[in-house]
Amino acid sequence: MPVQDSGQCQAAEATAGDRDSHHHLRYRTLYLMDTPYGSASLPVWERPEPQPRAAPVPLSRAKIAATAIRLADAHGLDGLSVRKIAKELGVGPMRLYDYVINRSELLDLMVDAVYARIAETGQHSDWRAAVLAIVHRTREAALEHEWFADLLGGRPQLGPHALAVGESTAAALSQAPGVRGIDDLQRALGALDAFIIGALRREVTERRTARTTGTDVTAWQASLGPHLTRMLETGRYPTVARLVIGGAHLDADETFHHNLTTLLDGITGHPHT
Repeated sequence: MPVQDSGQCQAAEATAGDRDSHHHLRYRTLYLMDTPYGSASLPVWERPEPQPRAAPVPLSRAKIAATAIRLADAHGLDGLSVRKIAKELGVGPMRLYDYVINRSELLDLMVDAVYARIAETGQHSDWRAAVLAIVHRTREAALEHEWFADLLGGRPQLGPHALAVGESTAAALSQAPGVRGIDDLQRALGALDAFIIGALRREVTERRTARTTGTDVTAWQASLGPHLTRMLETGRYPTVARLVIGGAHLDADETFHHNLTTLLDGITGHPHT
């Protein structure tokens, strides 16, 4: 993250439209910073909150983010808009643009608010216990806020709480026996991130599919049972047949934990007993 001093940060007047209606324009102060690619807006984390004003409804970025999270929990990200958030707060949409420049900043605030809960994970002296606690807390957050899983895996989250979780995870993994340098740490973090993103998105997708179709995995499998039986009887899929006939229905919590510990075993290079 760039560190700005008073000489690099300047206030500039810029027009900003209501992104929902595109019918209103007004001027507001933007804080700009110099980058190798030209001037850019100072990140929301480094901009001061707008000065309180005499208004019936006081606002803050935390309050806006909390309202946005409630709406996203109920309607998903597709049902989220500045106009809906403003209506929920009882203010005009333009007031929100004093606090966030665009939808991307709003999503950044929402994600970091969720990371704040993940960051509350207790301290552990053992690296493995620390990683397990963080990852399981992340899964709990994603199942509570399904839209959170949709926003994982893009560009790194640089909010203060996301960075705190990243620091705790990296610090813990750096203590693993199989991690001997920065390259090992980067690979270990990459493998862990890939597991978390893949596992959480799959689990959330299955939950959504069950809700939208009204059919859970067991009922869906039963409905396609005759077709699958006929296909397996051809003898062309012997390994799949073994899985279908001999495989047990795995508990989601147990499967997630087992796969996570298997990954950590691979990082250490020594099976955990």
